[in-house]
Formats: sequence, structure tokens, C-alpha cells
Amino acid sequence: MGDSGTLRPLTGWQRANVLAAAQYVRELVLKNPRDLKGRAVYEALLEVLEPNRRASRQQRELAQAAAGAVRTREQRTGRERRQRDRRTVNLGPPGGGERRRQDRRSGRDRRK
Repeated sequence: MGDSGTLRPLTGWQRANVLAAAQYVRELVLKNPRDLKGRAVYEALLEVLEPNRRASRQQRELAQAAAGAVRTREQRTGRERRQRDRRTVNLGPPGGGERRRQDRRSGRDRRK
């Protein structure tokens, strides 16, 4: 049951059933306006009935994502994102002392 990506128009009984389901879910959402899952199902059913609605929603979401990416890029660029250059600050030796427990070349010479 693969989806080929092409939309076929709904037959009369399919459209009637999807419309009835959308109306039922709409009634449920009106009773409980904070039900986000019900609202999402209602919107999805409307998108099945009107494919143009889905295309416009996707286009709107892509435009918002692109605008957010541009804002993020603008915030990251420039020297103002660094308070000072890390290479010019002397942090001293690393803390915690020596991590190795013994000399790595102890014992016999490995080059033989």
C-alpha cells in the first residue's frame, strides 16, 4: 500500500465520510478548545478534503523556518559573538595535575 505521492480525488462516499468525521471532531474541539490533538486531527481532515489547504500550510511553515534560519545565522555572524579572542588569553596549565600514572616508555626499548 505505497503512497505514490499523487492525490486522487475522493469518491462521493469517501468525501461524505471524511466530512462527517471532520464535523464530529470539530464539535469535540468546540467543547474543549484546549485539546491540541483534536484540533490537529480536525485540521488534517480538512487538508484531506482540500489539498490546496495542505500546500499553503506547508509553504507557510517552510517560509517561517527559512526566516528563523536567517535570524539565527545573523545572530551567529560577526566578532560580537565572542567576548574576546581565545588565542590571546593565557589560561595557564590545565588543572588536575598529571593524568598519566607512569611513563609510557618505561621498560625495555620498543625500537629493537
